[in-house]
Amino acid sequence: MLRPKLELLNRETIERIVAEAYELLWDPGVRIHSDEALGLLADAGATVDLEARVAQIPAELARQAVESAPSSFHLYDTSGEPMVHYGGDDVQFDPGSAAIHILDHGAVRSRPPVTADFVRYIKLAEVLPELDAVSTAMVCADVPESMGDLYRLYLVLRYAVKPVVTGAFAVETWSVMHDLLVAVAGSAEALAENPLAVFDVCPSPPLLWSEITCQNLIDCARAGVPAELVSMPLAGATGPATLVGSVVQHAAENLSGLAIHQLAKVGSPIVWGGSPAAFDMRTGTTPMGAIETLMMDCAYVQVGKYLDLPTHAYMGMSDAKVVDGQAGLESGIGTIMAALAGVNMVSGAGMMDFESCFSLEKLVIDHEIIGMARRLVQGMDCSEDPLATAIIQQVGHKGNFLATKHTVEWFQKELFMPSAVIDRDTRQAWEEKGARDATHRAHEQVEELIATYEPRELPPEVIKELEGITLRAAKAAGLDKLPSPE
Repeated sequence: MLRPKLELLNRETIERIVAEAYELLWDPGVRIHSDEALGLLADAGATVDLEARVAQIPAELARQAVESAPSSFHLYDTSGEPMVHYGGDDVQFDPGSAAIHILDHGAVRSRPPVTADFVRYIKLAEVLPELDAVSTAMVCADVPESMGDLYRLYLVLRYAVKPVVTGAFAVETWSVMHDLLVAVAGSAEALAENPLAVFDVCPSPPLLWSEITCQNLIDCARAGVPAELVSMPLAGATGPATLVGSVVQHAAENLSGLAIHQLAKVGSPIVWGGSPAAFDMRTGTTPMGAIETLMMDCAYVQVGKYLDLPTHAYMGMSDAKVVDGQAGLESGIGTIMAALAGVNMVSGAGMMDFESCFSLEKLVIDHEIIGMARRLVQGMDCSEDPLATAIIQQVGHKGNFLATKHTVEWFQKELFMPSAVIDRDTRQAWEEKGARDATHRAHEQVEELIATYEPRELPPEVIKELEGITLRAAKAAGLDKLPSPE
């Protein structure tokens, strides 16, 4: 099949972006608030100003990091099966993260999510077949903030089989999260061999790494746990107002992260990801559904592919506050563009309100969009020879293709069949079924799908270890017991 693709940049422009990004690594350099990272760079030949905490990174050092980073790797489910392939033009999807609010069906106001909300989400994400991985999608408000990152990973590992896209909020919690993953994998070596998770690691624009993110980056590299670079310049605010200018800054920030990461351990897996955004000068907001945001995403993914690195993007989201037409159009455009661009992991399903709110109903609707996007990138099957004359001549002027074996053979291959969330009834049939809109149909599907979830079978000793690790962290944070999942 001929696969359709979306490319916004030509090779000459990509080469100019990369060349300017290398130049920025030296002048003005990168500000780094990590003694260990500065030491790694200095030992490798970078010029480091310890007082200003600025490293001038030679282009050759960054090029070596690009060359040593793997061009592809897999994420595995908890049974040891490869589920996600980072590399080439393979496209996979996971829900967005990390929302601090959830929108209940029929509500206008969102609210802070709690453990029971997260468990319902995980059960739903587990049974949606178009989602290749899950994410630590929401921050639970019923545990102390200091343990929020490790707690949501704990919940994923208790209830999900799929691999997970996650991230640490502190230096200290990364090691606890690693311990949780090791408990399920069996050993640190087994986890590095068959990774269950990828960790988002975010530089701060422009050209700055905090101590937390640097340490997370270094810890991931040394443990062999995949890291996902998430550079996020805001065009016109914390990055150049031109879209391509912000892509240059994105490239420089990611290249600096690659250099630190590969110096910590050569050959560790890392992803060229990001979450840049346009900046709305009228409202002071960062619209994730803006077409310019999506254009920057697709452009930086092209840069990542040029460098032969795995790719990731936060796309398929909306800035709408409820699940309405805006939510559909923004999420649909973003998901389709991501698929056509060949993004290896597309994070965003279920997310709205500038990445701050999650909706189970939107996740179900986005799941339908993902199915359609997958069908689009499959392209058209042109393998039949002749393409059509034989079957058209067979049917002739009668026009009854429904009665042919050709139709029986091909229609299920050629057509994506949506669930009942997508209405394709006649108006009369739609009215007879209650005249429900897509959001109401999605809500019904949420409840039906969650009811089909079957608890995963973890060995009792693994469950005990997961609970023990998490409870120790909870007690250190001032919580005597873990919240109820119900």
